[in-house]
Amino acid sequence: MATTPEKPSFSRSKKWSIGFNVVLAVIIVFALAIMANYLSGRYFHRFFTSTQTRIELSPRTVSLLRSITNSVAVTLYYDKEDPLFGDVSGLLKEYHAVNRKLTVTTVDYYRDPGGAMALMAKYHLTSSTNKNFVIFDCEGRTKIVDGSVLAQYTLEQVPNDTEREFRRKPVAFNGEMMFSAAVLAVINPAPLKAYALEGHGEHSINDTSETGYSTFGSVLKENYIQVEPLSLLGSNSVPEDCNLLIAGGPAVPIPDFELEKIDQYLAQGGRLLALFDARSAKRDVGLEKILAKWGVNIAPDLVVDPEHMASGKDLVVSAFSLHPAVNAAVGSGLYMILPRPVSKGASNQVPENISVQEIAFTGANAYLNSDSTHHPARLSVMAAVENNGTKAVVGERGMTRMLVAGDSFFLDNGQIGLLANRDFLNSALNWLLERDTVLAGVGPRKVTEYRLVIPKVQMQKLQWILLGAIPGGVLFLGGLVWLRRRK
Repeated sequence: MATTPEKPSFSRSKKWSIGFNVVLAVIIVFALAIMANYLSGRYFHRFFTSTQTRIELSPRTVSLLRSITNSVAVTLYYDKEDPLFGDVSGLLKEYHAVNRKLTVTTVDYYRDPGGAMALMAKYHLTSSTNKNFVIFDCEGRTKIVDGSVLAQYTLEQVPNDTEREFRRKPVAFNGEMMFSAAVLAVINPAPLKAYALEGHGEHSINDTSETGYSTFGSVLKENYIQVEPLSLLGSNSVPEDCNLLIAGGPAVPIPDFELEKIDQYLAQGGRLLALFDARSAKRDVGLEKILAKWGVNIAPDLVVDPEHMASGKDLVVSAFSLHPAVNAAVGSGLYMILPRPVSKGASNQVPENISVQEIAFTGANAYLNSDSTHHPARLSVMAAVENNGTKAVVGERGMTRMLVAGDSFFLDNGQIGLLANRDFLNSALNWLLERDTVLAGVGPRKVTEYRLVIPKVQMQKLQWILLGAIPGGVLFLGGLVWLRRRK
Protein backbone atom coordinates (compact mmCIF):
# COMPACT_ATOMS: atom_id res chain seq x y z
CA MET A 1 0.00 0.00 0.00
CA ALA A 2 1.51 3.30 -1.10
CA THR A 3 2.01 5.91 1.60
CA THR A 4 1.33 9.56 1.01
CA PRO A 5 4.38 11.69 1.87
CA GLU A 6 3.87 14.03 4.84
CA LYS A 7 3.55 17.68 4.04
CA PRO A 8 6.17 19.90 5.68
CA SER A 9 4.94 21.76 8.79
CA PHE A 10 6.03 25.08 7.32
CA SER A 11 5.99 25.99 3.68
CA ARG A 12 8.85 27.95 2.14
CA SER A 13 6.70 31.10 2.07
CA LYS A 14 5.76 30.63 5.74
CA LYS A 15 9.45 30.33 6.74
CA TRP A 16 10.32 33.47 4.84
CA SER A 17 7.39 35.28 6.50
CA ILE A 18 8.51 34.25 10.00
CA GLY A 19 12.12 35.20 9.27
CA PHE A 20 11.05 38.57 7.91
CA ASN A 21 8.93 39.24 11.05
CA VAL A 22 11.83 38.35 13.35
CA VAL A 23 14.26 40.62 11.46
CA LEU A 24 11.69 43.43 11.40
CA ALA A 25 11.07 43.08 15.17
CA VAL A 26 14.82 43.25 15.89
CA ILE A 27 15.16 46.35 13.71
CA ILE A 28 12.21 48.01 15.47
CA VAL A 29 13.68 47.25 18.92
CA PHE A 30 17.05 48.71 17.90
CA ALA A 31 15.33 51.77 16.44
CA LEU A 32 13.37 52.32 19.66
CA ALA A 33 16.54 51.96 21.76
CA ILE A 34 18.41 54.47 19.58
CA MET A 35 15.49 56.89 19.68
CA ALA A 36 15.19 56.59 23.48
CA ASN A 37 18.93 57.19 23.81
CA TYR A 38 18.75 60.29 21.63
CA LEU A 39 15.73 61.74 23.44
CA SER A 40 17.17 61.05 26.89
CA GLY A 41 20.52 62.57 25.97
CA ARG A 42 18.86 65.68 24.53
CA TYR A 43 15.96 66.28 26.88
CA PHE A 44 16.36 64.15 30.01
CA HIS A 45 17.84 65.88 33.06
CA ARG A 46 19.66 63.65 35.51
CA PHE A 47 18.77 63.74 39.16
CA PHE A 48 20.43 62.21 42.18
CA THR A 49 18.37 59.49 43.84
CA SER A 50 20.61 58.59 46.78
CA THR A 51 18.88 57.63 50.00
CA GLN A 52 21.02 60.25 51.74
CA THR A 53 20.24 63.29 49.59
CA ARG A 54 17.22 62.72 47.34
CA ILE A 55 18.03 65.96 45.54
CA GLU A 56 19.68 66.87 42.28
CA LEU A 57 23.02 68.65 42.17
CA SER A 58 22.81 72.31 43.06
CA PRO A 59 23.12 74.84 40.19
CA ARG A 60 26.36 76.10 41.81
CA THR A 61 27.93 72.64 41.63
CA VAL A 62 26.72 72.07 38.07
CA SER A 63 28.17 75.43 37.03
CA LEU A 64 31.47 74.59 38.77
CA LEU A 65 31.71 71.19 37.08
CA ARG A 66 30.94 72.58 33.63
CA SER A 67 33.74 75.10 34.04
CA ILE A 68 36.37 72.34 34.38
CA THR A 69 38.66 72.15 31.36
CA ASN A 70 41.46 70.03 32.85
CA SER A 71 41.16 66.37 33.76
CA VAL A 72 40.26 65.64 37.38
CA ALA A 73 40.88 62.09 38.62
CA VAL A 74 38.76 61.03 41.59
CA THR A 75 39.67 57.88 43.51
CA LEU A 76 37.41 56.26 46.08
CA TYR A 77 39.79 54.65 48.57
CA TYR A 78 36.86 53.00 50.28
CA ASP A 79 35.48 49.87 51.87
CA LYS A 80 32.55 48.90 49.64
CA GLU A 81 30.74 47.47 52.65
CA ASP A 82 30.70 50.87 54.38
CA PRO A 83 27.11 52.19 54.77
CA LEU A 84 28.00 55.45 53.01
CA PHE A 85 29.79 53.90 50.03
CA GLY A 86 26.70 53.67 47.82
CA ASP A 87 25.81 57.31 48.41
CA VAL A 88 29.36 58.56 47.89
CA SER A 89 29.77 56.51 44.71
CA GLY A 90 26.38 57.56 43.38
CA LEU A 91 27.07 61.24 44.00
CA LEU A 92 30.39 61.06 42.18
CA LYS A 93 28.69 59.37 39.22
CA GLU A 94 26.48 62.46 39.02
CA TYR A 95 29.61 64.62 38.94
CA HIS A 96 31.00 62.49 36.11
CA ALA A 97 27.71 62.73 34.21
CA VAL A 98 27.91 66.55 34.23
CA ASN A 99 31.54 66.63 33.02
CA ARG A 100 33.32 63.61 31.57
CA LYS A 101 36.70 65.19 32.37
CA LEU A 102 36.06 64.17 35.97
CA THR A 103 36.77 60.44 36.09
CA VAL A 104 36.00 58.15 39.01
CA THR A 105 37.77 54.92 40.02
CA THR A 106 37.35 52.81 43.15
CA VAL A 107 40.00 51.03 45.23
CA ASP A 108 38.64 48.77 47.95
CA TYR A 109 41.55 48.52 50.37
CA TYR A 110 40.20 45.32 51.93
CA ARG A 111 39.64 43.44 48.67
CA ASP A 112 42.37 44.99 46.52
CA PRO A 113 45.50 45.26 48.73
CA GLY A 114 47.77 45.61 45.70
CA GLY A 115 45.84 48.61 44.38
CA ALA A 116 45.69 50.06 47.87
CA MET A 117 49.47 49.83 48.32
CA ALA A 118 50.08 51.49 44.95
CA LEU A 119 47.67 54.31 45.84
CA MET A 120 49.27 54.79 49.27
CA ALA A 121 52.69 55.09 47.63
CA LYS A 122 51.43 57.53 45.00
CA TYR A 123 49.81 59.90 47.50
CA HIS A 124 52.25 59.29 50.37
CA LEU A 125 49.59 57.82 52.66
CA THR A 126 50.64 55.89 55.76
CA SER A 127 49.17 52.79 57.35
CA SER A 128 47.43 55.03 59.91
CA THR A 129 45.37 56.50 57.07
CA ASN A 130 44.15 53.11 55.89
CA LYS A 131 40.49 54.06 56.00
CA ASN A 132 37.87 55.68 53.82
CA PHE A 133 39.04 58.59 51.69
CA VAL A 134 38.03 60.29 48.46
CA ILE A 135 41.09 61.63 46.62
CA PHE A 136 40.80 64.42 44.04
CA ASP A 137 43.79 64.95 41.74
CA CYS A 138 44.26 67.56 39.03
CA GLU A 139 47.71 67.96 37.47
CA GLY A 140 49.46 66.96 40.69
CA ARG A 141 47.31 69.13 42.95
CA THR A 142 45.53 66.81 45.38
CA LYS A 143 42.79 67.14 47.94
CA ILE A 144 41.91 64.23 50.22
CA VAL A 145 38.42 64.20 51.73
CA ASP A 146 38.13 62.08 54.85
CA GLY A 147 35.09 59.78 54.71
CA SER A 148 34.39 60.38 58.39
CA VAL A 149 33.34 64.00 57.73
CA LEU A 150 30.93 63.24 54.88
CA ALA A 151 27.99 62.76 57.22
CA GLN A 152 26.89 64.44 60.43
CA TYR A 153 25.86 62.07 63.19
CA THR A 154 24.07 62.04 66.48
CA LEU A 155 23.92 59.24 69.05
CA GLU A 156 20.65 57.39 69.52
CA GLN A 157 19.76 54.43 71.70
CA VAL A 158 19.06 51.12 69.97
CA PRO A 159 16.00 49.27 71.34
CA ASN A 160 17.31 46.27 73.23
CA ASP A 161 15.71 44.18 75.95
CA THR A 162 18.94 43.02 77.57
CA GLU A 163 21.49 45.87 77.43
CA ARG A 164 21.87 49.57 76.62
CA GLU A 165 23.15 50.03 73.10
CA PHE A 166 23.84 53.18 71.08
CA ARG A 167 24.59 53.82 67.45
CA ARG A 168 25.70 56.75 65.32
CA LYS A 169 22.64 57.94 63.43
CA PRO A 170 23.30 60.02 60.27
CA VAL A 171 21.33 63.26 60.24
CA ALA A 172 22.95 65.19 57.37
CA PHE A 173 25.09 64.36 54.33
CA ASN A 174 27.92 66.76 53.44
CA GLY A 175 29.03 64.96 50.29
CA GLU A 176 28.21 67.61 47.69
CA MET A 177 29.55 70.42 49.86
CA MET A 178 32.84 68.61 50.55
CA PHE A 179 33.37 67.29 47.02
CA SER A 180 32.63 70.60 45.32
CA ALA A 181 35.05 72.31 47.70
CA ALA A 182 37.68 69.70 46.83
CA VAL A 183 37.14 70.19 43.09
CA LEU A 184 37.46 73.95 43.56
CA ALA A 185 40.71 73.43 45.49
CA VAL A 186 42.43 71.19 42.93
CA ILE A 187 41.48 73.15 39.81
CA ASN A 188 42.78 76.34 41.41
CA PRO A 189 46.58 76.60 41.04
CA ALA A 190 46.89 78.73 44.19
CA PRO A 191 46.27 76.79 47.46
CA LEU A 192 44.78 78.34 50.56
CA LYS A 193 47.22 79.92 53.02
CA ALA A 194 47.46 79.50 56.80
CA TYR A 195 49.83 81.26 59.18
CA ALA A 196 50.88 79.90 62.58
CA LEU A 197 51.56 82.58 65.20
CA GLU A 198 54.94 82.28 66.92
CA GLY A 199 57.09 84.12 69.47
CA HIS A 200 54.98 83.48 72.57
CA GLY A 201 55.68 79.82 73.35
CA GLU A 202 53.32 78.39 70.72
CA HIS A 203 53.80 74.91 69.29
CA SER A 204 55.97 75.19 66.18
CA ILE A 205 54.82 73.65 62.90
CA ASN A 206 58.48 72.81 62.19
CA ASP A 207 59.01 71.00 65.49
CA THR A 208 59.13 67.20 65.14
CA SER A 209 59.36 66.52 68.89
CA GLU A 210 56.45 65.06 70.85
CA THR A 211 55.04 68.50 71.69
CA GLY A 212 55.70 69.96 68.23
CA TYR A 213 53.15 70.63 65.50
CA SER A 214 54.88 69.10 62.46
CA THR A 215 52.08 66.52 62.03
CA PHE A 216 49.58 69.35 62.39
CA GLY A 217 51.35 71.00 59.45
CA SER A 218 51.13 67.77 57.45
CA VAL A 219 47.36 67.66 57.95
CA LEU A 220 47.16 71.21 56.61
CA LYS A 221 49.09 70.16 53.50
CA GLU A 222 46.78 67.15 53.04
CA ASN A 223 43.93 69.66 52.91
CA TYR A 224 45.77 71.66 50.22
CA ILE A 225 46.63 74.47 52.64
CA GLN A 226 50.09 76.01 52.70
CA VAL A 227 51.26 76.93 56.19
CA GLU A 228 54.00 79.29 57.32
CA PRO A 229 55.11 80.61 60.73
CA LEU A 230 54.15 84.23 61.44
CA SER A 231 55.78 86.80 63.67
CA LEU A 232 53.91 90.06 64.30
CA LEU A 233 56.95 91.90 65.62
CA GLY A 234 57.85 95.31 64.23
CA SER A 235 55.84 96.39 61.21
CA ASN A 236 54.67 92.88 60.37
CA SER A 237 50.91 92.49 60.13
CA VAL A 238 48.66 89.55 59.27
CA PRO A 239 49.32 89.01 55.52
CA GLU A 240 46.63 89.81 52.99
CA ASP A 241 46.67 86.23 51.70
CA CYS A 242 45.99 84.76 55.16
CA ASN A 243 42.97 82.45 54.99
CA LEU A 244 43.48 81.09 58.51
CA LEU A 245 45.41 82.31 61.54
CA ILE A 246 46.50 79.66 64.05
CA ALA A 247 47.31 80.53 67.65
CA GLY A 248 48.66 77.18 68.82
CA GLY A 249 48.88 77.52 72.58
CA PRO A 250 50.60 80.80 73.44
CA ALA A 251 52.20 80.40 76.87
CA VAL A 252 53.29 84.00 77.63
CA PRO A 253 51.42 87.32 77.21
CA ILE A 254 51.21 88.66 73.67
CA PRO A 255 52.21 92.35 73.45
CA ASP A 256 49.37 94.84 72.96
CA PHE A 257 50.61 96.02 69.56
CA GLU A 258 50.43 92.43 68.27
CA LEU A 259 46.97 91.95 69.78
CA GLU A 260 45.79 95.04 67.91
CA LYS A 261 46.88 93.46 64.63
CA ILE A 262 45.01 90.23 65.46
CA ASP A 263 41.93 92.22 66.48
CA GLN A 264 42.02 94.14 63.21
CA TYR A 265 42.40 90.89 61.24
CA LEU A 266 39.27 89.44 62.87
CA ALA A 267 37.31 92.65 62.33
CA GLN A 268 38.12 92.37 58.61
CA GLY A 269 36.48 88.94 58.46
CA GLY A 270 39.46 86.73 59.33
CA ARG A 271 39.35 83.12 60.50
CA LEU A 272 41.04 82.02 63.71
CA LEU A 273 41.89 78.70 65.35
CA ALA A 274 42.71 79.65 68.95
CA LEU A 275 44.11 76.92 71.19
CA PHE A 276 44.77 77.51 74.90
CA ASP A 277 46.28 75.14 77.47
CA ALA A 278 47.24 74.69 81.12
CA ARG A 279 50.40 76.79 80.79
CA SER A 280 48.33 79.98 80.51
CA ALA A 281 45.69 79.08 83.11
CA LYS A 282 47.04 81.48 85.75
CA ARG A 283 47.91 84.38 83.44
CA ASP A 284 46.10 85.83 80.47
CA VAL A 285 47.97 85.79 77.19
CA GLY A 286 45.87 88.63 75.76
CA LEU A 287 43.69 86.67 73.33
CA GLU A 288 41.15 86.24 76.12
CA LYS A 289 40.08 89.90 76.02
CA ILE A 290 39.81 89.86 72.22
CA LEU A 291 37.63 86.73 72.28
CA ALA A 292 35.48 88.22 75.03
CA LYS A 293 34.45 90.92 72.54
CA TRP A 294 33.13 88.14 70.31
CA GLY A 295 31.16 86.49 73.12
CA VAL A 296 33.64 83.76 74.17
CA ASN A 297 34.88 83.44 77.77
CA ILE A 298 38.10 81.57 78.61
CA ALA A 299 38.24 81.21 82.40
CA PRO A 300 41.65 81.34 84.17
CA ASP A 301 41.19 77.79 85.43
CA LEU A 302 41.46 74.10 84.53
CA VAL A 303 38.78 71.45 84.04
CA VAL A 304 38.86 68.26 86.12
CA ASP A 305 36.61 65.30 85.26
CA PRO A 306 37.55 62.24 87.38
CA GLU A 307 35.07 59.96 85.60
CA HIS A 308 36.72 60.57 82.22
CA MET A 309 40.39 60.64 83.22
CA ALA A 310 43.00 57.89 83.03
CA SER A 311 46.14 59.47 84.45
CA GLY A 312 44.78 62.41 86.44
CA LYS A 313 45.90 64.92 83.81
CA ASP A 314 44.15 63.76 80.67
CA LEU A 315 40.49 64.09 79.71
CA VAL A 316 38.44 62.13 77.20
CA VAL A 317 35.76 64.42 75.77
CA SER A 318 32.91 62.44 74.25
CA ALA A 319 29.90 64.78 74.50
CA PHE A 320 29.36 67.09 71.54
CA SER A 321 26.83 69.44 70.05
CA LEU A 322 25.65 68.83 66.50
CA HIS A 323 28.25 70.92 64.67
CA PRO A 324 30.39 70.23 61.56
CA ALA A 325 33.64 71.01 63.38
CA VAL A 326 33.25 68.13 65.87
CA ASN A 327 31.10 65.77 63.84
CA ALA A 328 34.02 63.43 63.13
CA ALA A 329 34.54 62.86 66.88
CA VAL A 330 30.97 61.69 67.60
CA GLY A 331 31.02 58.09 68.74
CA SER A 332 34.74 58.28 69.50
CA GLY A 333 36.06 61.30 71.42
CA LEU A 334 38.87 63.80 71.82
CA TYR A 335 41.87 63.10 74.04
CA MET A 336 42.82 66.34 75.81
CA ILE A 337 45.32 67.34 78.50
CA LEU A 338 43.86 69.42 81.37
CA PRO A 339 41.87 71.84 79.19
CA ARG A 340 40.76 75.30 80.21
CA PRO A 341 36.99 75.99 80.26
CA VAL A 342 35.69 77.72 77.13
CA SER A 343 32.13 79.00 77.30
CA LYS A 344 29.64 81.30 75.66
CA GLY A 345 29.32 84.72 77.28
CA ALA A 346 26.10 86.19 78.60
CA SER A 347 23.56 87.26 75.98
CA ASN A 348 24.50 90.92 76.42
CA GLN A 349 28.17 90.03 75.73
CA VAL A 350 27.52 88.41 72.33
CA PRO A 351 27.36 90.83 69.36
CA GLU A 352 24.04 90.96 67.55
CA ASN A 353 25.31 89.49 64.29
CA ILE A 354 27.45 86.75 65.88
CA SER A 355 26.51 83.22 66.90
CA VAL A 356 28.52 81.50 69.63
CA GLN A 357 27.96 77.79 70.19
CA GLU A 358 29.50 75.54 72.83
CA ILE A 359 30.34 72.32 70.99
CA ALA A 360 32.42 69.99 73.24
CA PHE A 361 31.67 69.08 76.87
CA THR A 362 32.90 67.13 79.88
CA GLY A 363 30.79 64.65 81.79
CA ALA A 364 28.09 65.80 84.21
CA ASN A 365 30.33 65.51 87.29
CA ALA A 366 33.28 67.65 86.23
CA TYR A 367 34.45 70.64 88.25
CA LEU A 368 36.87 73.56 88.10
CA ASN A 369 40.30 72.96 89.60
CA SER A 370 40.01 76.09 91.75
CA ASP A 371 36.69 74.94 93.25
CA SER A 372 37.50 73.37 96.64
CA THR A 373 33.89 72.13 96.97
CA HIS A 374 34.14 70.19 93.69
CA HIS A 375 30.69 71.36 92.64
CA PRO A 376 29.69 68.98 89.80
CA ALA A 377 28.76 70.48 86.44
CA ARG A 378 28.93 69.79 82.73
CA LEU A 379 31.60 72.17 81.44
CA SER A 380 32.32 73.34 77.91
CA VAL A 381 35.89 73.08 76.58
CA MET A 382 35.34 74.29 73.01
CA ALA A 383 33.27 76.93 71.22
CA ALA A 384 32.57 77.93 67.61
CA VAL A 385 31.94 81.51 66.48
CA GLU A 386 30.39 82.60 63.18
CA ASN A 387 28.03 85.07 61.57
CA ASN A 388 24.47 83.97 62.37
CA GLY A 389 22.95 85.31 59.16
CA THR A 390 20.63 87.84 60.81
CA LYS A 391 22.91 90.68 59.86
CA ALA A 392 25.47 89.69 57.26
CA VAL A 393 28.53 91.76 58.09
CA VAL A 394 31.15 90.94 55.49
CA GLY A 395 34.66 92.29 56.02
CA GLU A 396 37.50 92.63 53.56
CA ARG A 397 38.42 88.96 54.09
CA GLY A 398 34.88 87.59 54.28
CA MET A 399 32.84 86.74 57.37
CA THR A 400 34.65 86.06 60.65
CA ARG A 401 34.70 82.46 61.80
CA MET A 402 36.56 81.14 64.87
CA LEU A 403 37.10 77.90 66.71
CA VAL A 404 38.34 78.16 70.32
CA ALA A 405 39.57 75.13 72.31
CA GLY A 406 40.79 74.95 75.90
CA ASP A 407 43.74 72.68 75.04
CA SER A 408 46.54 72.80 72.47
CA PHE A 409 48.42 69.62 73.41
CA PHE A 410 45.71 67.34 71.97
CA LEU A 411 46.90 68.33 68.46
CA ASP A 412 50.66 67.97 69.04
CA ASN A 413 52.72 65.15 67.54
CA GLY A 414 52.29 62.94 70.59
CA GLN A 415 48.51 63.22 70.94
CA ILE A 416 47.10 63.95 67.46
CA GLY A 417 46.89 60.25 66.60
CA LEU A 418 44.78 59.37 69.65
CA LEU A 419 41.02 58.81 69.40
CA ALA A 420 39.48 61.23 66.86
CA ASN A 421 41.95 64.11 67.37
CA ARG A 422 43.27 64.02 63.81
CA ASP A 423 39.78 63.60 62.32
CA PHE A 424 38.64 66.58 64.35
CA LEU A 425 41.42 68.73 62.90
CA ASN A 426 40.40 67.80 59.36
CA SER A 427 36.76 68.71 59.92
CA ALA A 428 37.67 71.86 61.89
CA LEU A 429 39.82 73.13 59.01
CA ASN A 430 37.05 72.53 56.49
CA TRP A 431 34.58 74.40 58.64
CA LEU A 432 36.91 77.29 59.47
CA LEU A 433 37.84 77.90 55.84
CA GLU A 434 34.19 78.46 54.96
CA ARG A 435 34.22 76.32 51.88
CA ASP A 436 30.47 75.99 52.25
CA THR A 437 30.23 79.78 52.05
CA VAL A 438 32.44 79.97 48.95
CA LEU A 439 30.20 77.36 47.33
CA ALA A 440 26.96 79.30 47.86
CA GLY A 441 23.92 77.08 47.56
CA VAL A 442 25.84 73.88 48.38
CA GLY A 443 25.18 72.61 51.89
CA PRO A 444 24.41 69.53 53.97
CA ARG A 445 21.46 67.44 52.84
CA LYS A 446 19.00 66.11 55.36
CA VAL A 447 19.11 62.36 55.83
CA THR A 448 15.80 60.50 55.87
CA GLU A 449 16.18 57.06 57.38
CA TYR A 450 13.81 54.14 57.00
CA ARG A 451 14.69 51.46 59.52
CA LEU A 452 13.09 48.22 60.62
CA VAL A 453 13.80 47.88 64.35
CA ILE A 454 14.09 44.21 65.35
CA PRO A 455 15.15 43.10 68.87
CA LYS A 456 17.98 40.56 69.06
CA VAL A 457 15.65 37.68 70.02
CA GLN A 458 13.45 38.29 67.00
CA MET A 459 16.53 38.71 64.81
CA GLN A 460 17.74 35.26 65.85
CA LYS A 461 14.34 33.77 64.96
CA LEU A 462 14.42 35.55 61.63
CA GLN A 463 17.90 34.16 60.92
CA TRP A 464 16.66 30.61 61.62
CA ILE A 465 13.73 31.15 59.25
CA LEU A 466 15.94 32.56 56.47
CA LEU A 467 18.83 30.12 56.90
CA GLY A 468 16.89 27.00 57.92
CA ALA A 469 13.15 27.00 57.38
CA ILE A 470 13.00 28.49 53.88
CA PRO A 471 15.85 26.40 52.35
CA GLY A 472 14.51 23.33 54.17
CA GLY A 473 11.01 23.92 52.83
CA VAL A 474 12.34 24.22 49.28
CA LEU A 475 14.28 20.96 49.66
CA PHE A 476 11.20 19.21 51.11
CA LEU A 477 8.94 20.31 48.26
CA GLY A 478 11.62 19.34 45.75
CA GLY A 479 11.80 15.88 47.32
CA LEU A 480 8.01 15.45 47.09
CA VAL A 481 8.07 16.38 43.40
CA TRP A 482 10.92 13.90 42.79
CA LEU A 483 9.09 11.09 44.56
CA ARG A 484 5.88 11.77 42.65
CA ARG A 485 7.65 11.75 39.31
CA ARG A 486 9.27 8.40 40.15
CA LYS A 487 5.84 6.88 40.57
